Amino acid sequence: MQIPEVILNSGHSMPLIGMGTAADPLPPPENLTSIIIDAIAAGYRHFDTAALYSTEEPLGRAVAEALKRDLIKDRDEVFITSKLWCSDADHDLVLPALKESLRKLGLNYVDLYLIHWPVRIKPGINHFRFSKDDILPFDMKGTWKAMEECCKLGLAKSVGLSNFSCAKIERLLQHATIPPAVNQVEMNVAWQQQKMLEFCREKGIQVSAWSPLGANGAYWGSHRVLKSLVLQKIAAAKGKTMAQVALRWIHEEGASIIVKSFNNERMRENLDILDWKLTDEEVKQIKQISQCRGLLGQLFLHENGPYKTLEQLWDGEI
Repeated sequence: MQIPEVILNSGHSMPLIGMGTAADPLPPPENLTSIIIDAIAAGYRHFDTAALYSTEEPLGRAVAEALKRDLIKDRDEVFITSKLWCSDADHDLVLPALKESLRKLGLNYVDLYLIHWPVRIKPGINHFRFSKDDILPFDMKGTWKAMEECCKLGLAKSVGLSNFSCAKIERLLQHATIPPAVNQVEMNVAWQQQKMLEFCREKGIQVSAWSPLGANGAYWGSHRVLKSLVLQKIAAAKGKTMAQVALRWIHEEGASIIVKSFNNERMRENLDILDWKLTDEEVKQIKQISQCRGLLGQLFLHENGPYKTLEQLWDGEI
């Protein structure tokens, strides 16, 4: 299956549907490698990982094995995204962090490298279970300058952001010499990100949707997407699954999609959103779904930190 691509402002193309690799709990590494190989065989060519996820090594092994099996002819046929974790969100730590990610991936470059959050925590903390006292001031300007250096060195073909508000992107653009190519954000029918989509279109930045089907994690998310009566009705009328309707809506909004399923059948279903469309009436109905952010980010708040309230973290975009 040929997945459509978008040309980023860096001049490089990115497949509009990618497979995410974050999970809790993770499958054993050898199982995850096998799952990713199956995804490549199914047609996926964009894979999303991060230093935080502990999936860079299994992903790298899957790419190497896919080359060996002739599922792909060249490394350039796959688009690999990874992310800088908060403990390395400092000018002097960015390049070493990317080099470590490349070592784990077994690659010479990533196609896209993102700042995972506009947050810095103490070095060495590679998880979400950190103390509020571990939160440090975030030097956006210095961190982005180091991201640009990674791009100039050819270690990342494109650089971008994740979980940045419109206001934070605006501030970053005031000093950036290389604009971010992507902002990867929570986006689904229950959190539609209309302001972000419009802002990024104006700035030439591609929006990428994580959590496109909502989430049912122990600490965040909800079932609001896949329990939506609106989606249920549309899916029944079209002979599609609710997940396919939810993903098709994002695709029609112009965002790229990071789907995540380790089930072979659902992996293929998530690609089957390209040869049909939603009607204007169906889009209108989806627009009426009540809105609520799934991940608020309270863990990043601290009375002595840069963000004391959710208003400050999201710049009012909540």
